[in-house]
Amino acid sequence: MNFQEKSLQCSDCRANFTFTVQEQERFASRGLTNEPKRCSWCRAARKIEVNQNLNRSVSYGTRSQRQMFQVTCAQCGKNTQVPFEPRGDRPVYCSDCYSKVKVSR
Repeated sequence: MNFQEKSLQCSDCRANFTFTVQEQERFASRGLTNEPKRCSWCRAARKIEVNQNLNRSVSYGTRSQRQMFQVTCAQCGKNTQVPFEPRGDRPVYCSDCYSKVKVSR
């Protein structure tokens, strides 16, 4: 494919930047069809911002807790918690009994 350098305007800082032939070839080799919207400086700043937001959402205490449901194990009768709401039409096991039932299948 025949690529030519293009002058584009960054959607963040509005500065003009060049979309080089090498960058176009790299985009094409990765299957990317859209031109970049941001200059290299704004792309780098955006990556840092996204990574920081991901780290904040996973850090201890900010991640939402999974809802647990109290059940009685169908095999041993022990009270336990499971991360799903039992439907009532299938047996629910504690982790020990589930391990034994799973192996026997």
